[in-house]
Amino acid sequence: MFPFDNSYSRLPDRFFSSVYPEPVSAPVLIAFNRALAENLRLNLDETDPQRLAEIFSGNTLPPGASPLAMAYAGHQFGQFVPQLGDGRAILLGEVVDEAGIRRDIQLKGAGPTPFSRRGDGRAALGPVLREYIVSEAFAALGIPATRALAAVLSGDPVYRETVQPGAIFTRVAASHVRVGTFQYFAARGDVEGLRSLADYVISRHDPDLAGSEAPYLALLNRVAGRQAQLIARWLGVGFIHGVMNTDNMTISGETIDFGPCAFLDEYDQMKVFSSIDQQGRYAYRNQPGIGQWNIARLAECLLPLLDEDEQKAVEAANGVLKGFGETFQAAWIATFREKLGLETEEPEDAELVQALLSAMQDGRADFTLTFRRLCDLAAADAAAARAGGGQAGRQDATTRTGDERPDETPADQPDDRRRLEAEAAFLEGFAPWQKAEAWLPLWRARFSGEDGAVERAARMRRTNPAIIPRNHRIEAAIVAASEGDLAPFNRLLEAVSDPYGDRPDHAEFTEAPRDEERVLRTFCGT
Repeated sequence: MFPFDNSYSRLPDRFFSSVYPEPVSAPVLIAFNRALAENLRLNLDETDPQRLAEIFSGNTLPPGASPLAMAYAGHQFGQFVPQLGDGRAILLGEVVDEAGIRRDIQLKGAGPTPFSRRGDGRAALGPVLREYIVSEAFAALGIPATRALAAVLSGDPVYRETVQPGAIFTRVAASHVRVGTFQYFAARGDVEGLRSLADYVISRHDPDLAGSEAPYLALLNRVAGRQAQLIARWLGVGFIHGVMNTDNMTISGETIDFGPCAFLDEYDQMKVFSSIDQQGRYAYRNQPGIGQWNIARLAECLLPLLDEDEQKAVEAANGVLKGFGETFQAAWIATFREKLGLETEEPEDAELVQALLSAMQDGRADFTLTFRRLCDLAAADAAAARAGGGQAGRQDATTRTGDERPDETPADQPDDRRRLEAEAAFLEGFAPWQKAEAWLPLWRARFSGEDGAVERAARMRRTNPAIIPRNHRIEAAIVAASEGDLAPFNRLLEAVSDPYGDRPDHAEFTEAPRDEERVLRTFCGT
């Protein structure tokens, strides 16, 4: 059924606590990821949903499971907690997927563990559905993240601020080793534990580093690079993690723990949604700096392994931290070059990107719609250029005066008209729009040395999603599900699984929220 091969359970006992899921009263399967199950080589009878509900609730353990709760520590909002651990998650075991990659299968909300710290070990339906939706959206967007395998209603209430339906989420990850896992052993002065953990991570995630001259420094550098690139990808889709504690940063480079996460609607570089982030520590623009700060905490843990000479170890670690910043900057500008349709690299590109983001900030422009409408404009420019031998962009901000709106400019040719309509649609997302209009000729001029306008427009559509899991859509799906209606959840899940498409039946999911629909705060599920 599950081809388990459980390597983490073969580590020393102090790495985890063996624990069994606590049974629930009336499990009901509400979501199952058939394609992922096949990729994981799970032999499951999908014609028996009740049997699946028993398995994914933890009521029935598949043969070969070795259930455990992992030990770890972590900095939470900058404050160190020496013991955290899986307080409501139980790792069933590991399988090797069709690509030969080892994957963890974990139940979230499966009951208390020795690390629960007086918690109930349960999860409410809302956070389970949020994680399911966002996990699968990230997979479709091509951003490394944990995956959703199943969701089950437990039949038991969960008590938070209110009484909510209980649920259990099955998460799949490259591994659940975190920066906080290393901190757990470092806080105890357990150098051998650190070495065993580092060797395990190298063997599992970076086997090519095993024979290097300085494998632990190479590991630190590899983890830093993965995180720098991941955060750049987050910024490229307007994602705010919301709780970038060190126990929520994986060594594998996957996004993990979709608690109070959210996506930008209108662009605001200091935007915060998380109700527990009172000081804006994890605001949109702060995420790269926090990522580097978290890597610094990992570096501190690894110092005893980097060099016997502490000063040399610190110097080596500082070199990695400097490299994090360089890697992030390169990944960030590469991400936004793609979003703007730029193939070549020019020194002024960062300034061009920042000028657009500044116009978006001033104009309160919707992040996703701005870039998607820019795709439309690129396509319209390409059509006008083909029809008129280079007419695209001929009527720009320099030919308008006063308060004349861009959509009032006359056009004699259909392709010119299409271009002007696309330009008007782009600028209407800004209030005021003049700063964005002044940016457009700079963007168009940047393509003067590049060919392939049609290919550029198509490439931009493969980079800039039309659909993201917008906060108000997630909330609406959760509210409906709590009342017994899973249809909005299923429709949203279908839509976010095709983020770059232009399906008419998904059009509603491309729209920005109305003022009364805006979500101002998101919440943890604990």
